[in-house]
Amino acid sequence: MTASRFVLGDRLSVCVYCGSRFGTEPAYTEAAEALGAGLAARNMRLVYGAGDVGLMGAVARAAQAGGGETFGVIPKHLFDREVGKRDLTSFVITETMHERKKVMFMNSDVVIALPGGAGTLDEMYEALTWRQLGLHDKPLILSDVDGFWQPLAALNDHMVAKGFLDRRTADALERVEGAGATLARLDEIAAG
Repeated sequence: MTASRFVLGDRLSVCVYCGSRFGTEPAYTEAAEALGAGLAARNMRLVYGAGDVGLMGAVARAAQAGGGETFGVIPKHLFDREVGKRDLTSFVITETMHERKKVMFMNSDVVIALPGGAGTLDEMYEALTWRQLGLHDKPLILSDVDGFWQPLAALNDHMVAKGFLDRRTADALERVEGAGATLARLDEIAAG
């Protein structure tokens, strides 16, 4: 499962997990738009769940508006529900959710989670589990918009304290504050 760094050769390919809803705070949408625009400005490819709803749609539309490359992956059973966005640079329809997650992960160098729900958490934790098992060493970034991911960080600390998670694995989920800090971190990763 290990993929080489810089999937596209000379630039980062960034997987963004995020909500298919907008959430309660305008800051979530603003962060998704800022991240999408920032990826495009940096010539980094967006890899995401191919939806045109919620934060997924916001990040993709912002990347497209900036002239960025977009790679969307959606399982056929979610195509209507998440309003599959067909005007992407690359658009893949998979049979299952598991296949979707694998295709997204294998086509990215970095994984980011913006605010989201159960699906976002599932996707990021699967990537963390794969890292714990030594299957990859890709950066895993929680874009902590308005403290959204702080309860998860507290849960990770609790699991470490109770002996169910080692500190190294918990620390592999790097928490940065918002889209600006996330983009700055991507600049560092791209610089090597």
